[in-house]
Amino acid sequence: MNVTSQQGPSRAFWSNRWCQLVIGMLCMALVANLQYAWTLFVAPMDARHHWGQASIQLAFAIFILTETWLVPVEGWLVDRFGPRPVVAVGALCAGVAWVLFSHATTLTELYVGSVIAGIGAGGVYGTCVGNALKWFPDRRGLAAGLTAAGFGAGAAVTVIPIANMITRTGYEHTFLFFGILQGVFIFVLALLLKKPDMKRAAVANKRFAVTKVDYTPGQMIKTPVFWVIYVSFVAVAAGGLMATAQIGPIAKDWGLARIPMTMFGMTLPLLTATLSIDNICNGFTRPFCGFISDKIGRENTMFAIFIGEGLALLGLMEYGTNPYAFMTFAALIFLFWGEIFSIFPAICADTFGSKYAAANAGTLYTAKGTASLLVPVASVLSATGGWNLVFIVSAVVTIAAGVSAKFILAPMRSRWINQRDQPALNPTSTSHMSQ
Repeated sequence: MNVTSQQGPSRAFWSNRWCQLVIGMLCMALVANLQYAWTLFVAPMDARHHWGQASIQLAFAIFILTETWLVPVEGWLVDRFGPRPVVAVGALCAGVAWVLFSHATTLTELYVGSVIAGIGAGGVYGTCVGNALKWFPDRRGLAAGLTAAGFGAGAAVTVIPIANMITRTGYEHTFLFFGILQGVFIFVLALLLKKPDMKRAAVANKRFAVTKVDYTPGQMIKTPVFWVIYVSFVAVAAGGLMATAQIGPIAKDWGLARIPMTMFGMTLPLLTATLSIDNICNGFTRPFCGFISDKIGRENTMFAIFIGEGLALLGLMEYGTNPYAFMTFAALIFLFWGEIFSIFPAICADTFGSKYAAANAGTLYTAKGTASLLVPVASVLSATGGWNLVFIVSAVVTIAAGVSAKFILAPMRSRWINQRDQPALNPTSTSHMSQ
């Protein structure tokens, strides 16, 4: 009875690792509007203040940069203090940012709010992904994928209510209402988050190369294998972004955007229907490919998926002028691309351990920011060689990443882990590497 009473608090239903995963997914869903619902507010803000859409969209760029590049810092805080305080602060930032947007009368106030929003979104995103990696060393791909999928699911549920509220009561009231709503709910959920007891955590998957040693971010970035993973992440993210960011302009240039398409009894413009299907594929692939990578290995999954991405890009280039082919290949591009947000965090934790998984995955996540800086290259390529050149460059980059994952990264990572894990048999060496 004494043992049971001592363990009572840890046996609360939300302490179960699957409950922790669901809590993380809900936090991600609630913070997703900071990114995905932004586009709904641009035109109303411009109509009210006449700032110009380019100036307003600069606020979004500031948000993305803040969200991406501060994740390593927020991950370090998670590893040091646990997920609860970081997500709680993220909730406050998310709420305060949208409240500030609702009262902003100058671009300066808008930009300050964007920095605060980026801090909040990055804190929630980095924490929830990192915590999932720690709770599920045996199913890291699936856990990271489900958590990342939650980031898009929230916007899918709330985009219509937000759009309707903007129409009925104005964008200021919508910012205020949803800012407070999202902030409060994330804060309450943050109080339920827990970091796992590493001594009682599930056993890591032993069928593939998984380290027994915990590396700090400082130790990690000094290893060649990290930079091979990082470059691969940048290559695939950039290749996908260069194409996915141009889906709208490509459809318009090819005269497809407004073609009516009937699906499931609804008739929509082709571009609208394509983007809806693309978002579904982008969300579905994260847990699905993460699950597959848990079964057949990270590099094997990367090899198949990245080559599939390249072939889908070439297929869109070759057959995309046909409306049905355009929708099909665009969906495949998103299906093969979105999995980077599950496989790369998982392979990072497999390679560098669970103890500092949040900070390490956050450091690797900056590859998304690096890749976004390369997206304007697509505009340069399209101006010089048309859309075909964009597709060819994107396809070559992603196929090369897939081939290198199988034939360069896999043996290199396996060899490095086997060499480095030998001292882990010595308790003194393990202690040293974990510090």
